[in-house]
Amino acid sequence: MPASSHKQPNSRMCFICGMKNIASLKAFFYDQLDGSLLARFTGHEQHQGYPGRMHGGVISGIMDETIGRAITVGLEPGQEVWGVTAELNVRFRKPVPLDVELTAVGRITRDTRLLFEGTGELLLPDGTVAVEAKGKYLKLPLEMVADFDHEREEWRVVPD
Repeated sequence: MPASSHKQPNSRMCFICGMKNIASLKAFFYDQLDGSLLARFTGHEQHQGYPGRMHGGVISGIMDETIGRAITVGLEPGQEVWGVTAELNVRFRKPVPLDVELTAVGRITRDTRLLFEGTGELLLPDGTVAVEAKGKYLKLPLEMVADFDHEREEWRVVPD
């Protein structure tokens, strides 16, 4: 794994990072020293579209989460930036297998007071780019996004 400076929190029920959601990818996210965000996860049978292949909607979800979380790379403790997806474009280049560890990488390409944009890739175990994505996100205070209680949602860093 590339050099990491910080592991990001997981939550209780998120479809992408939720540790108590039986359908979750249970993805872990790591800030990278180059300013990008790396996600590690494994898709299983409940994430399939065609047999042995990850569903395109699940792939879109991990790409959305990885790019959307990339805005927080390098923030000081206590700082928070939350965004909601305004636009997500996904290009599927290769089939994505199940039951192998996969990597997604996201980075921010534009950051303004009201929105941010980013790009990302999903990499197969051999490093081949299987999926490319780009997204646009509106910055909103957390209270405008959801009734989110950090304790109730178990928003914390989970050991690998």
